[in-house]
Amino acid sequence: MRIGAAAKETFFAPEAPKAGEIYSFIEAHAARRGIAPSPKFFLSGGESGDQVEIPHEVYEVLVKAVDAMRRGLAVTITPSSLTLTTQQAAELLGITRPTLVKILDSGGMPFEKPGTHCRVQLEDVLAYKETRKYEQYAALASMGTVDDESPADAIERMKQARTEAARRRHRSTS
Repeated sequence: MRIGAAAKETFFAPEAPKAGEIYSFIEAHAARRGIAPSPKFFLSGGESGDQVEIPHEVYEVLVKAVDAMRRGLAVTITPSSLTLTTQQAAELLGITRPTLVKILDSGGMPFEKPGTHCRVQLEDVLAYKETRKYEQYAALASMGTVDDESPADAIERMKQARTEAARRRHRSTS
């Protein structure tokens, strides 16, 4: 294992039994307690007593990575700064940079402008993303159920949903 500058790396799943064994251990540990564990896991060296406790945040990353590998997926780890450029933030949100700039200019998200370029905090971008997701779910929930709806009614409701989403987008960017 290389120690040094962080770089984007992709890890491929080991044989299913190895990843499954790790995941089963973690799953069994949680099952014994009846709730999510407050773990104390350690990284061990080759000698007795050569170990260090793994912080909770690292444990959470490990659980997610092992679960993905257990399902045969590759895992990519991309180090990221806590301060993002507008392009990085836009990519994280799945929008264009000009759309993000409109959001920033309208006060939709805090930002810093130390020189000529805007910078946003990763925490603010993730909070904005979560808020938008909640708003989208609320808009869908406000539309009610679709049990015995005719296709024409369903099409009309989808048109209304699109109109409402566009109205909310326009309101958040203007």
